[in-house]
Amino acid sequence: MDMQKRIFELILFLLLPFSAMCQKIDHMVSFRDIQSERYFRFNYDNDFFAAADKNYTQGYALEFMLPILERNPVNYIFLKPKNSVFRYGMALEHIGYTPNDYVSAAIQVGDRPFASAIMLKSFIIAVNDERKDRISQSLSLGLIGPSAFGKEMQVGIHRAIGDKIPGGWDNQIANDFVLNYRIAYEKQLYRFRNTFALQADIAAQLGTLFTNASVGVNTTMGLLDNPFDTARGKTNFVIYAYAHPMVNSIGYDATLQGGLLNTRSIYTINGNAIERFTANLEYGIVIKTRTLYFEYTRTSITREYATENSAKWGGVKIGFTF
Repeated sequence: MDMQKRIFELILFLLLPFSAMCQKIDHMVSFRDIQSERYFRFNYDNDFFAAADKNYTQGYALEFMLPILERNPVNYIFLKPKNSVFRYGMALEHIGYTPNDYVSAAIQVGDRPFASAIMLKSFIIAVNDERKDRISQSLSLGLIGPSAFGKEMQVGIHRAIGDKIPGGWDNQIANDFVLNYRIAYEKQLYRFRNTFALQADIAAQLGTLFTNASVGVNTTMGLLDNPFDTARGKTNFVIYAYAHPMVNSIGYDATLQGGLLNTRSIYTINGNAIERFTANLEYGIVIKTRTLYFEYTRTSITREYATENSAKWGGVKIGFTF
């Protein structure tokens, strides 16, 4: 067994006991693959799609994949599995959370704190077509707290659409530094022609924002391309549905518990109330042409702390190659 494989397995072994709800915006999983080394994709989540306005209320990511990003110095810290084809990217991500009563200026004791985070993410995807597996890694640097301008964004959107104005952002999680590393492994288990595929996946992350891990499976059905084939050519048109159930183990969540370095948040959820095991289901539909990408997705998750209910949200993703 080569040294890199040993290191990879050691990292997963060390992280799994802690943990991992996967990240909210997972753009590196195989069913979201874009067959190009050059593309841009806009990822947008909002609980409006699930007729709600609480919990994970909004998130977006501006994602770039470019060959020149191979020169990114951050890539030197990532594992480089042998006999793999690599692609390099960067993304700007922003996520926001609110309690059920987001209008009141009072602290909503027993409900989720207001929180937002903004991060610059460097990432790498390694694909091995012989083993039919993918390893993705990312390092995110950013801020959680008022400096992430979650208040300004949500208030501005609500004013623009004539909705109720949020009033509790002064009670949000305090400013703190975000440094998060994530690694995920995905293996194709079965494929029937270009109509059905089944994959297993495992992910873990460690950092000041989220420390957690997840295991799941994902299926795709329809007119498929093959994200585990590095010799493939661009497909003219594909359309498929997917489902992605996961079980998660939670170590730390700064959007609930506050930052690790700055412990002066006005209101947080006590660690004893955090649900250490959750489950979520993501499903949707993807349409791709030779140059365009479109996706509609829905997600539901079991409660994340003792006094919360389950939550739902949806999203759209639009991309293009160049």
